[in-house]
Amino acid sequence: MGPMSGSPILTLVVALVTLVISAAVSALITYSVFKKKQEQTIGNAEVKAREILDEALKNAEEKKREGLLEVKEESIKAKNELDREIKDRRAEVQRSERRVQQKEESLEKKLDALEKRETALAAREEDLAKKKEVISKLNEQRLQELERISGLTSEQAKDYLLKIVEDDVKHETAVLIKEMENKAKEEADKKAKEYVIGAIQKCAADHVSEASISVVQLPGDEMKGRIIGREGRNIKTLETMTGVELIIDDTPEAVVLSGFDPIRREVARIALERLIVDGRIHPARIEEAVEKARKEVETVMKEEGEAACLDVGVHGIHPELVRLLGKMKYRTSYGQNMLKHSVEVAQLCGLLAAEMGLDVRVAKRAGLLHDIGKSVDHEMEGSHVQLGTELCRKYKESATVINAVEAHHGDVEPTSLIACIVQAADAISAARPGARRETLETYTTRLKQLEDIANNYKGVDKSFAIQAGREIRVMVVPEQVTDDDMVLMARDISKQIEDELEYPGQIKVSVIRESRVVDYAK
Repeated sequence: MGPMSGSPILTLVVALVTLVISAAVSALITYSVFKKKQEQTIGNAEVKAREILDEALKNAEEKKREGLLEVKEESIKAKNELDREIKDRRAEVQRSERRVQQKEESLEKKLDALEKRETALAAREEDLAKKKEVISKLNEQRLQELERISGLTSEQAKDYLLKIVEDDVKHETAVLIKEMENKAKEEADKKAKEYVIGAIQKCAADHVSEASISVVQLPGDEMKGRIIGREGRNIKTLETMTGVELIIDDTPEAVVLSGFDPIRREVARIALERLIVDGRIHPARIEEAVEKARKEVETVMKEEGEAACLDVGVHGIHPELVRLLGKMKYRTSYGQNMLKHSVEVAQLCGLLAAEMGLDVRVAKRAGLLHDIGKSVDHEMEGSHVQLGTELCRKYKESATVINAVEAHHGDVEPTSLIACIVQAADAISAARPGARRETLETYTTRLKQLEDIANNYKGVDKSFAIQAGREIRVMVVPEQVTDDDMVLMARDISKQIEDELEYPGQIKVSVIRESRVVDYAK
């Protein structure tokens, strides 16, 4: 049993030793193979590295050669461009030199020509001087011969010729003046007609526009659509009911009423304003509003007529004449309200009649009714004088009042002093500055012309036309105008006003020179 158990152990030991030895031999063989492969790989890497290095050196050399070639080409190119530019500049300089040389040659030629011309002119002047001497001598001889033949001296011959020429000129001048006068008359008549027609054309448009429209303000532009209505039914109804045209355009928040009858325009204005305030705008409502507006205007006319009679102190006038007086509230003449004008004339007539010891009540009555025809001259044919006379006869006014109405524009001869008073009062009321359009324009134009004349003088700071143009005050700059200059300036301004303006009475010119120093005590 002992030998049997030792045999396996020995076998195991042998196997282990064999295994160790095999492993060591295998490891040694593997190491030698790996080392050989490693050395081979390192050798290949070194070869590859040398090849790469050689390739890099070769590429570097090539790049270097290429760079040197490019630099050389650029330098050659730059040199060629520089040479070309130098060549072009040299050519330009040569051309400039040739031009300068040509100009110098041309100038020299011109100078030579001028010298030759001066020499020729000098020779001609000498020749002309000699000829003038010869001509002068020949004229003297001719005059002496003429005096010998005619038996007159040269002075006597001149007087004789001048007298003949003067007579001829006088005759021709008279004929020419006559022809020019006739021609001027023809032209003046033609031009006058053209000027009048042109003036009428220019002023008529503005006057008609001002006298035939009324403007109604709207709360907003959206109201225009409501006034027009569906398919325009509202605006058609309003125009049909009032006889006034409605102009709805781009004017913001406004509608224009156009018509020649001021009563119709007033009715349309009141009706439209009420419709706008109410907000309910449709045909039935429009008819109702127009009817109410018409009654209101009638009431206003009656009340205004009664108020005018009360203001003047005239009683017993027929109610229809009172209504027509109130109607004149909506009538204007040259921008002047006719009712106010009639009241003013009546009051002036009363004052004049009292001064002259005449019947004040009849004078006031005639003055109040003198323009009554203007209340119906839009509706009836005839002048306002004829219509007023017919109305006064119709409503049983006195013969004195009728004659005053009929004669206040000179259509018939006045038969009483009251008629003359009415004429004077009517002229006074119409001529009052600012009462009527043309008077106001003339008045304001004169004021502006006065100020413009003063402002044109040096040293004038500002000027003011005061007292209805009877005085002008001129404020001057103290540093620019002395006290002595003020005297001369006032005289010059007065002289210029006399020469350039037309005015009644006299105009006072006051030149004011004022220095002010302002300080404050604190």
